[in-house]
Amino acid sequence: MRMLVLGAGLQGSACAFDLLQEPAVTQVLLADMHVDVLAPFLRQRADARLVPMVLDVRDADAVRAAFARCDAVLSAIPYYFNEPLARLAVEAGVHFADLGGNTEIVQQQKQLHDAACAKGVSVIPDTGLAPGMVNIIAQHGIDQFDTVDSVKLFVGGLPQEPEPPLGYQIAYSIEGMVDYYTTPSLVVRHGAPATVDALSETESVAFADGVGTLEAFHTAGGLSTMVYRYAGRIPVMEYKTLRYPGHAAIMRAIRDLGLLGTTPVDIKGQLVAPRDVFVKVAGAALRKGKPDLVALRVVVTGAKDGKTSQRAWEVVDRYDSERGITAMMRTTGYTLSYYRSAAGVRRLLRRVCTRPTNASPPSATFAMLAARGVMVREV
Repeated sequence: MRMLVLGAGLQGSACAFDLLQEPAVTQVLLADMHVDVLAPFLRQRADARLVPMVLDVRDADAVRAAFARCDAVLSAIPYYFNEPLARLAVEAGVHFADLGGNTEIVQQQKQLHDAACAKGVSVIPDTGLAPGMVNIIAQHGIDQFDTVDSVKLFVGGLPQEPEPPLGYQIAYSIEGMVDYYTTPSLVVRHGAPATVDALSETESVAFADGVGTLEAFHTAGGLSTMVYRYAGRIPVMEYKTLRYPGHAAIMRAIRDLGLLGTTPVDIKGQLVAPRDVFVKVAGAALRKGKPDLVALRVVVTGAKDGKTSQRAWEVVDRYDSERGITAMMRTTGYTLSYYRSAAGVRRLLRRVCTRPTNASPPSATFAMLAARGVMVREV
């Protein structure tokens, strides 16, 4: 299998590293605008199968040429490229998986279903951590009950040692963080899709393993298409981001002051979008590069054989100091790389798949994660 990974950043580098562990993968093309400096753990591997290449995904002809060199594409670049890239992948007849993160774009990708079937390829959005791994765990939880009353998902990427003022460091993309903090969160309330304000309805979630008590609040994208799949069947479904206590209040104040706005304002004769300034300044301050952790919990309440109960599953993963791979890279990049199997190495789905367990059953995903030291456990 010849694999093309789009994006040589944090998640794409981890994805490429994991692909190189698979003997069936004969080549990994790692494409980005800048590939002159690879992540240290990739440089150390020195595998001839790894081929860096310069690619601007906005250049459709260049993308077509790159797709012609591979059997499957794994995209670890910003979500707003996913729909046109998936369309080009179907056109080229190659399998495609991405990290998702925007439900409207996933709905657009679903329109490619007939074309994907005709070409005999699969398109699998939402294959990262959230959406992705957490949705597979949620589906596993739902499957344990006859009827389900509520499904609650909690995920956070955090520094192991929080520092003021936000107790946070960039774990993936500050642009993505700002999007999640300013976009209404899609949930299920009273059995119907609904939206709630991002950064709202803060609650405390206690973890063991030295993590402590975190705060959880609504952000967009985590439930993805599960909202529509279970509307009318499950009364309550929601996704919340986890941070150290106090984070949400500070970010709400920043947002409510207009500092995350996209409408340009006149600054000494120059039109500037406040969000661009925040992304530039805060992004530099929050790019600390210190050991991180990922905390995840899924809580499902329902009935089995007439008995109501609540069950929960949890992941706590930490920075891999031996290889220098962050917990966010492990839980996101490794999950994306696993879809090499669903996207052509072992299983050809030949459709647009937005239900994670159709692409890979939970047991197989949990086993893959465990082999990489990422443990999903019931608590």
